[in-house]
Amino acid sequence: MEVRILQLGFGVLFLLVAQHAPAIAIPSSECQRQCGNVEIPYPFGIGENCSLETDFAVSCEVEDGISKPFIGDHFELLNISLAESTIRVLNFIASFCYNPSTGSMEIGGVAGLDASDSPYRFSDVHNKFTVIGCNTLAYISSSNNTGYQSGCVSTCSRMSDLTDGSCSGMGCCQTEIPKGMDYYSADFERGFNTNMSRIISRFSRCSYAVLMEAAAFNFSTAYITTTKFNDTGAGRAPMVIDWAIRNGTASCEVAKRNETGTYACLSSNSECVDSVNGPGYVCNCSHGYQGNPYLPDGCKGVIVAFFILIIFSFSGYLIFQKKKLNKVKQEYFSQHGGLLLFEKMKSERGISFTVFTEAELIHATDNYDKSRIIGKGGNGTVYKGIIKDKMHVAIKRCALIGERQKKEFGQEMLILSQINHKNIVKLVGCCLEVEVPMLVYEFIPNDTLYELIHGKNRALQISFTTLLRIAHEAAEGLNFLHSYASPPIIHGDVKTANILLDENYMAKVADFGASILAPSDEGQYVTMVQGTCGYLDPEYMQTCQLTDKSDVYSFGVILLEVLTGQVPLKLDGPETQRNLSSHFLSAMKENNLDALLASEVKGQESSEMIRGLAELAKQCLDMCGVNRPTMKEVADEIGRLRKLSFHPWVQVTDTESEGLLDGASSTTGFEIDVATTTGYPMQEGQFDFGPTKLSEWASGLVGWMFKSRWSVWVLSQLQSCLCKDF
Repeated sequence: MEVRILQLGFGVLFLLVAQHAPAIAIPSSECQRQCGNVEIPYPFGIGENCSLETDFAVSCEVEDGISKPFIGDHFELLNISLAESTIRVLNFIASFCYNPSTGSMEIGGVAGLDASDSPYRFSDVHNKFTVIGCNTLAYISSSNNTGYQSGCVSTCSRMSDLTDGSCSGMGCCQTEIPKGMDYYSADFERGFNTNMSRIISRFSRCSYAVLMEAAAFNFSTAYITTTKFNDTGAGRAPMVIDWAIRNGTASCEVAKRNETGTYACLSSNSECVDSVNGPGYVCNCSHGYQGNPYLPDGCKGVIVAFFILIIFSFSGYLIFQKKKLNKVKQEYFSQHGGLLLFEKMKSERGISFTVFTEAELIHATDNYDKSRIIGKGGNGTVYKGIIKDKMHVAIKRCALIGERQKKEFGQEMLILSQINHKNIVKLVGCCLEVEVPMLVYEFIPNDTLYELIHGKNRALQISFTTLLRIAHEAAEGLNFLHSYASPPIIHGDVKTANILLDENYMAKVADFGASILAPSDEGQYVTMVQGTCGYLDPEYMQTCQLTDKSDVYSFGVILLEVLTGQVPLKLDGPETQRNLSSHFLSAMKENNLDALLASEVKGQESSEMIRGLAELAKQCLDMCGVNRPTMKEVADEIGRLRKLSFHPWVQVTDTESEGLLDGASSTTGFEIDVATTTGYPMQEGQFDFGPTKLSEWASGLVGWMFKSRWSVWVLSQLQSCLCKDF
C-alpha cells in the first residue's frame, strides 16, 4: 500500500520554537495586508516581521497573471477569519484509478497531511472525510494521540439509484472526524474493487477521497461517470483549519501571566478564550467592541462605530434629500414663472419686489403657527409674519391652483408687483420654490369692511358717510385694476371681506387668489367657478366666463351691504329675504326701499343721495353684464353722490344724473346751473335783493366756488353768516 503524506508542518514553516519564542512585536504599518482579493489580517502577514510568528507567514504569488496568497507548503489561502479563528485552504484530492495498461489500481494526489507541532488543527465542525466512487472503500486515520481510524464505503448498482445532492453511500459517502486532529492519512482498499473491467464499462475508472469543507460539497451524479469532481478544482477542494496561539500553552490562565512577554491579546478591549480544538488560546474583542484583538487599540467600540456610521449615513441622506429638495424647488420656481419674473425684473427698473425663500417665510410665521392665522378662505390661509424681525407682512399660503393658473402665475406676480395704488394692498413679494406659491403682502391692521358692517367692529358705529367713502375707495381700486393694469386684472372675488382697512380706515382691495388676466379669450373660460355665495355674478355661473362686469355685480352687493347693513346671504328667515340682491331688486320694483335701509341711513341722509346710490346698485346687479356700468362709471358716480352728501345744497341736473346712471360719465362728477341757481341772466329792474333771493344767490356762489376748489369750510361759514344776517 503506497501512502503519500504531505507534512502540513507546511514544511519548515510549522516548526515551533515555543520555549525560545521572542516577545510580541508590533507589525509595521507598511506591511502588505491584501493579496489578490484576500485580506491578510494580523497575526498573519506577508513579509518579514509582518506576522506574529513564522507559522502565520503568508506568501503572495502570481499564477496566470492573478495574485494569490499561499500558506505552508503551497496551500492556496482562500480567506482568514479572526472572529472564528479559522482559515480556508485548498486541500489536495487523493485519487484511486484503474490503469488499463498494467491492469492495476494506482493512487494519485496527496493521501495525507501532517500539521503536528503547528498552530493548526483540522476543523471537526466544518470538515468531513468524503469518498466518491463505485464499489469503493477508503480509510482515514490519525497517528496522533487520538488513535482515530475510520472508513467510508460507496457502492453503485444502477445509475438510476444515484441522486444529485445525496451523499448517503450510493456513489458517495461522508464521515465526520474527531477534535484535535493535526495529522491524517487516507488509503483505499484494493481488494474491494473486483471485476474492474465491468465497473469501468459502466462508470468512471477513478474513485476519490479527501478531507474537505462539508458546506462546499454538493454531490452530482456526473462525478460517477466523469472526472469532473477532480477536474473542477484542479485536483483540490476547500478545507477549513482551526488555528490558535499555542506556543506550548495549555490555557488562557497561563497565557495571561505573560511571563515570557508573548501574550498575543494586545488590545486593551480584548479577552482571551481557550481554543475549542486543541491546546492554546485565541483572542476576541470584548463585548461591545469589534476589530482586531491582536493589535494595540485594534478593538473599537461597536456603538461608537455604529453612531459614526449612522451620522455619516444620515449626513449622506440629508445631502441627498437637500439636493433632491433643491431640484424640486427649482422645478416649482420655473413652473410658477420665476424665470420669467426675474427676466422682467432685470429688464424693467423700479420694480420693488422680493422673491423670498421658503425658510424665510417659515421663520417669519413661527412655522405657520395657528396663533399667526389672520384669515382663511377658499383660496388659502393668511398668516401675520415679521420679515427680518421688523417689517410686518401678511403671508398667504395659496390653495391648489390649476395648470393654467400655474402658467400665468409669474406674469401675474410681475403685474401685481408693478401696481402702486393707494386702494390696493401692495404685494411685497412671493415664494416660488414650493408646490403652491405663497404671496407676501403689506400688513393691514384694521380688519375688513365686513367686520365693520356685520362683525366684531360693528360696535364702533362708523358713520354712513365713512362707509360710503370706503366703498368709493374700493371702487377706485377696482377701477385701477380694470382700466390701468396692463393687461387688465379681473379680481374675481369682490366682497366686503376682501376690502381691508388700514390704520386710517382707508380701503385696500386684497386677495387676488381668484383673479385672472384679461384680455378676454378662450382662456377666460374656467372649469370651476370660484367666488363667494351671495356675491357671485349669475351670468358668470351660467357661462363660466369671468369678466370685469362680474366684479361690478359683486360690488353692487357691497353697495347693498352699505345701504342695508345686512349680509348678502341668510340661511334663515323667509325664503324671499335670504338673498339680499333678490330682496333688494324686489323692493325697488315695489317702491319699498325704505324697508331695507339701515337705521343710520333713514332720515339722516338726503333722499336724493340714497335714491342715487340705490339706482347705482340696481344697475350693477343687472342680470345682463353688458347693461352694467363699468367700475370707472361706478367710482365716478359714488364720488358724485359723496359730494352731494357733503353739500346737499349743490344742485345736480336731472339730465346729468340720468346720463351717468345710464352709463355716461361726466368730467367733474357734478355741474352747477348758475342761471337756475342765482336767477342769472336777469333783466334790468329784476334784481331782487330780498332775503330769500340773496340766500339762493349765496348758495349758488358757494357751489361755484367749491367747483373752483375754494375752501369748503370758509364758504360754508360765509353762507351761514349771510343766512343769519337776513
